[in-house]
Amino acid sequence: MSGTRRKRVWAVIATVCATLLVSLGLVQSATAAPGWPALSRGSGGADVAAAQYLLRSHGYDIAADSDFGPATENAVSAFQQSKGYGVDGMIGGETWPGLIVTVSQGDSGDAVAAAQSALNKFGYGLAVDGEFGSGTASAVTSFQSDKGLSADGIVGPDTWQNLLGQGGGGGGGGGDGSYSLPIPRDALSRDYYDSPHHDYPALDLPVGTGTPIYAVHSGVASQIDNDRCGIGYEVDGDDGAIYYFCHMSEHGVGSGERVDAGTQLGLSGNTGNSTGPHVHVEIEAGGANRCPQPMMLAIYDGSTPPAPGDLPTGGCIE
Repeated sequence: MSGTRRKRVWAVIATVCATLLVSLGLVQSATAAPGWPALSRGSGGADVAAAQYLLRSHGYDIAADSDFGPATENAVSAFQQSKGYGVDGMIGGETWPGLIVTVSQGDSGDAVAAAQSALNKFGYGLAVDGEFGSGTASAVTSFQSDKGLSADGIVGPDTWQNLLGQGGGGGGGGGDGSYSLPIPRDALSRDYYDSPHHDYPALDLPVGTGTPIYAVHSGVASQIDNDRCGIGYEVDGDDGAIYYFCHMSEHGVGSGERVDAGTQLGLSGNTGNSTGPHVHVEIEAGGANRCPQPMMLAIYDGSTPPAPGDLPTGGCIE
C-alpha cells in the first residue's frame, strides 16, 4: 500500500472513530460559535460593560457603566479608525475580533474585568475586580465545558465569542439581550429550574441562606420588605417584564438603582411567608404572571430565552 493511500485509510478510520465517540457521548461535539452581538448607542447591560472594559484595555479612558453613550461611541470610532476598520461607532462582527484580548490565570487589568463581567451573565457571580485568580479560572473552565470548548481556562477568541455571541447569554427580544440565572450556576442542577410551583406561575429554588441572588435582566431595582415576600426586590426590566425575588436575608442594592443582568441583589434567606430557605422568583409580563421555567432552562443551557410576554401563564403548577 502506498504512503498516500495509507494516510487516506487512517484518516477515514480516525473520522469514523471520532463520530462513534461523539454518538456514544464519550466526547462532546463542537458546536458552532454564535454570531457576535451588535452593540450601538443606546445599548446597555453586561455585553456593553465587557466592551467598555475591553476599550479601556486598549487605552480608551471611558467609564465601564454598562451604558453605550456618546463617550463609548467616540471611543469605538477612534478604535475602529486605529485598526483601519469601517468607522461607524458600532461594535459588530468586524470590530469584536480586534477588540477582544486573550487572558488567562495570573493576568490582571481591564480585559480580565471584561471577561468576568461576561461570565456573570451565566450566573458565575464573580467579583469584577480585574484579577484572574482561581475563582475566575474555575468559572472559565466550567463555561468552556458547558459549551463543548477545550477547557483550558484561557479566554481566547472561541471562548470570547461564546461568552458574548448572540444566544450566548440570552436574548429574547429585550434590552441588551443578556440574561442571568438568579443564583450561582453551581448552586443547583438543571432539574431544579424545571420544577413546578405549588399554586401559581413562579419558581422556588431551594438554596441555603447566604446564597448570592442575581438580577435576571437589566432594569431598575426596588427593595421589598413585607410579610408575604419578606426581604426581596422588584426589578422593572428593560425587556418590559417585572421580576420579583423573595425571602432574602439582606438587601444588596438600593431602591431606584439600575442593575445589569448578573448584578448581585443580595443574599438568600427565609424571610416573609416562607417554609424554609429558598429563592422565590416571579415574572410578570403583559399584566399576567408567567412561568419562569422556560426562561431559566434556556439561560442554563446558554440558548436564547423566550421573550417574557411569550412565556406561558399556566402549566407550571403542581
